[in-house]
Amino acid sequence: MWTGFDYLGEPTPYEWPARSSYFGILDLAGIPKDVYYLYQSVWTDLPVLHIFPHWNWREGQDVDVLSYYSGADEVELYLNGASLGKRHKEADALKVSWKVKYQPGILKAVSRKNGKTVLEKTISTAGQAAGIVLTADRQSLAADGNDLSYITVKIVDKQGNMVPDAASALSYKLLGDAAIVGVDNGSPTSHDSFKGTAHHAFNGLGMVIIKAGRRKSTVRLIAESPGLAAQTIELMIQ
Repeated sequence: MWTGFDYLGEPTPYEWPARSSYFGILDLAGIPKDVYYLYQSVWTDLPVLHIFPHWNWREGQDVDVLSYYSGADEVELYLNGASLGKRHKEADALKVSWKVKYQPGILKAVSRKNGKTVLEKTISTAGQAAGIVLTADRQSLAADGNDLSYITVKIVDKQGNMVPDAASALSYKLLGDAAIVGVDNGSPTSHDSFKGTAHHAFNGLGMVIIKAGRRKSTVRLIAESPGLAAQTIELMIQ
């Protein structure tokens, strides 16, 4: 592995508007790429099950579905409840795969060891973007003027499924003794500023970094986008 994070510069083999490397297992915003789970399945003792890509395609299109897994003997894939077969890694293979003719619905993978279920993962076809979900890596921060919270921003449909091609224009308001010190979306070709209170989603995702102030209080981050239901998340400065 060359690097953990993508980084600005060296956009090999691409040219402008690319302005960052593509080498990382995490993108510029620190969001894991699919290959992150490959490394996790090989180099950790954690049970892993990851399937990709998303499940929004053209009706009847052939899609290669891949899975990284560990802590199991095999993975079985289902589409709308119908089994598409079991796969297990052979020889030095690091993944398993299926060629699936796309139809909307739910793609589910089940990993098993000695016939018993280890993990299950699902990917659902997403509808139109309808709302925003904010998830903080930590909601309690020290009132030291330096502590940070990384808040993942997700564009979802009415059922809460992430919309994988959403590029919604996002704006942020912060209420309380804290500051927005960074915004990003992980895109290697985005030229939105890393500073400020506005950014676009990339593949349905974004990131906001909040720095705590020095007063014990409750801080509220509000995320808005035209046509979408706004979302608020609270952080405790303690």
